[in-house]
Amino acid sequence: MIQGSMVALVTPMTASGELDWQSLATLVEWHIAQGTHALVAVGTTGESATLDVDEHLAVITAVVKQVAGRIPVIAGTGANSTREAIELTQRAKGAGADACLLVTPYYNKPTQEGLYLHHMAIADAVDIPQILYNVPGRTGVDMKPETVLRLAGHNNIVGVKEATGDLERARLLIAKAPKDFLIYSGDDETAVELMLAGGKGDISVTANAAPKLVAKMCELAIAGDADAARAINQKLMPLHVAMFVESNPIPVKWAVSALGLTAHGIRLPLTPLSEQFHDQMQAALKAAAQ
Repeated sequence: MIQGSMVALVTPMTASGELDWQSLATLVEWHIAQGTHALVAVGTTGESATLDVDEHLAVITAVVKQVAGRIPVIAGTGANSTREAIELTQRAKGAGADACLLVTPYYNKPTQEGLYLHHMAIADAVDIPQILYNVPGRTGVDMKPETVLRLAGHNNIVGVKEATGDLERARLLIAKAPKDFLIYSGDDETAVELMLAGGKGDISVTANAAPKLVAKMCELAIAGDADAARAINQKLMPLHVAMFVESNPIPVKWAVSALGLTAHGIRLPLTPLSEQFHDQMQAALKAAAQ
């Protein structure tokens, strides 16, 4: 079972937008030392939308090799083409990923039946643990709880990253899904409450900049220590908020750079964090470090 703080890892780039392999290795080692429980390579935060297929798979392979089995690696392999998602998932399995994260098909706006058939096709084609990823604010399509519950019966579909921030929906899934089906938060601000309700982790943006605190918060929340987990979450709240003052991963890439871990590299059409938000981000980083 993969649980706890699962960092939605940024993909380090140089100022010109080229992949920065040394910084990627440094980030992996830093997260392991800080107590991160798992790494998600090339999800939304990893700029999957602007990496070509070769780069996408090269980053997954590099993370797997650097981790060397010390913690699980979850590969982002979703696509709005079912055939492409199957290929990416097959190749991530071949690279040694422990599981795959599959975002709902974006832009083409499939029906609920289309979502069901899409994910069933991938699960039938590739024998690797697969985590559904529902983030309608980015994809334009919402995978309804009844569709998630239909998919939860497949042996290869092991959980869902629910990024709506809707705690009632999360509680419904926790209550009705098979007991071995894992409900993860994809919304840092509400992650503690989801875990206290029975969720098993947070696929976190904030953890890129405060991995030790997020890992401890997740451990406490999963163990049911509500007061201690909420106290850490309150300390992290300014950082949770600052991470979304502009489109993810713009703020988090600036934060990781401000911590001296990577260069200021991001690819168009995304742009560096607007100067008006720099003070807010610095204050949030400082609050989390105290």
